[in-house]
Amino acid sequence: MSLVLTEDQLMFRDAAKRFAAERAPVAQLRKLRDQNDGVGFDREVWKEMAHMGWAGVLVPEEHGGAGFGYVGAGLIAEEIGRNLSATPVLSTAVLAVTALIRGGTVAQKEALLPAIASGDLIVALASDEKNRHAPHSIATRAAGGSGKLKLSGRKIHVLDGHVADRLIVTARTSGDVESRDGITLFLIDAKASGVSITRTPTVDSHNAAAIELRDVAVSDSDVIGTLDKGAGVLDAVLDAGRAVLAAELLGVAEESFERTLAYLREREQFGAKIGTFQALQHRAAHLFCEIELVRSVVLRTLQALDAQEPTASNLVCLAKGKASDVARIATNEAVQMHGGIGMTDEFDIGFFIKRARAAGETFGDYYYHADRFAQLAGY
Repeated sequence: MSLVLTEDQLMFRDAAKRFAAERAPVAQLRKLRDQNDGVGFDREVWKEMAHMGWAGVLVPEEHGGAGFGYVGAGLIAEEIGRNLSATPVLSTAVLAVTALIRGGTVAQKEALLPAIASGDLIVALASDEKNRHAPHSIATRAAGGSGKLKLSGRKIHVLDGHVADRLIVTARTSGDVESRDGITLFLIDAKASGVSITRTPTVDSHNAAAIELRDVAVSDSDVIGTLDKGAGVLDAVLDAGRAVLAAELLGVAEESFERTLAYLREREQFGAKIGTFQALQHRAAHLFCEIELVRSVVLRTLQALDAQEPTASNLVCLAKGKASDVARIATNEAVQMHGGIGMTDEFDIGFFIKRARAAGETFGDYYYHADRFAQLAGY
């Protein structure tokens, strides 16, 4: 498969690049942070993003979306990373849409996908329960019988959960806490009785939520996928999120690198531009090569997801692990090469290092994916 973009994809990327730089730049994130904005993103800009096709990038055309696939979602995410754009693209347009496409009923798709594509509905995945990502470690229980169950448990790190209209909740309907079997996904109203949501601002000036579930009533019609067999859908959802996050981390690394190169060309020390110092040139050259490697593996991974290749999960591990590591290196180098001013809030580079850390940990860090890659390879 060729690692190049088609003409349509190039046009889509260029439109995303212009829009993110003009309507959702780093300055907007700074403003939201300084105002301690309770939403965490500009709802008017989100509606504009929906009009641009961002909210419906994965939604099939018959449901009002663009149907542009995971490569398209990755192109958007890369520009989000470059600009640190505050948006619910990951939570709603990627995670929620993937869950509905892979396991949703006809009624669920018809009711929710058009509303997501239009930007009118925010949906969040409530899955993680531990501080370290462990997707199949689920203590939240769905107890009851005869098609009527009640959910009880606690979820953390729920991206955009504080503003979500609907929640996709993972719960255990059988088996023990660590078992892959016995997991079921439920679609619930965020305002349903027994749901308590607490906003939890993150270090990168984004927002997540902690969610308490106390005897929340659900029925068979709320199940996404199959009862007890939700792990397959969950894995597909998380892989989609990981791949798109890898694309965002690529954007973070690219922008950090380019801002650093610009600073090396203008900053003088000992009567010379610091960009002429060989030691810094070597470090910049190494980083350039690492970023190009990430670019290739991210595109290949997104293509594999679109083609539903059997080894797509292996590539997801490679992309997310490598992108997390390179974004960490890129932002570290950026702060160091900026010198003392890189540690201040005056320059935006500090926002990039924080986002690289938060996104790198989300849905598994480098070490998590190195281990998962080994397991998928049979070790």
